[in-house]
Amino acid sequence: MPFVNVKTSVRVDEAKKTVIEAKITKAITILPGKSESHLMCAVEDGVSMMFHGDKENTAFVEVKILGKSTREAYEKLTAAICDILEEEIGVSPEYCYVKFEEIVNWGYNKYLF
Repeated sequence: MPFVNVKTSVRVDEAKKTVIEAKITKAITILPGKSESHLMCAVEDGVSMMFHGDKENTAFVEVKILGKSTREAYEKLTAAICDILEEEIGVSPEYCYVKFEEIVNWGYNKYLF
């Protein structure tokens, strides 16, 4: 039940958002036990953000998962996300934070996992 939310200062057209979402959907499988079929992904563009004291192309990515994973898997996913955002919208990895949150309770379809 992962949820990935990408917030970026870059303006991104719908076609590029779809590409980013598709690539992140594939990358989520880096985390053991996580699959493309249950990933929810959002790209919020044009967000007013400042990092390193300037308004360079910036991104803040939240990855929320049900359960836990390993530091090694999180590090690999961080690299994959940074690569995707650099390739697709020009956000340098130096201007990208990736936050991981492990969730204990997650509701879906009227019940709790």
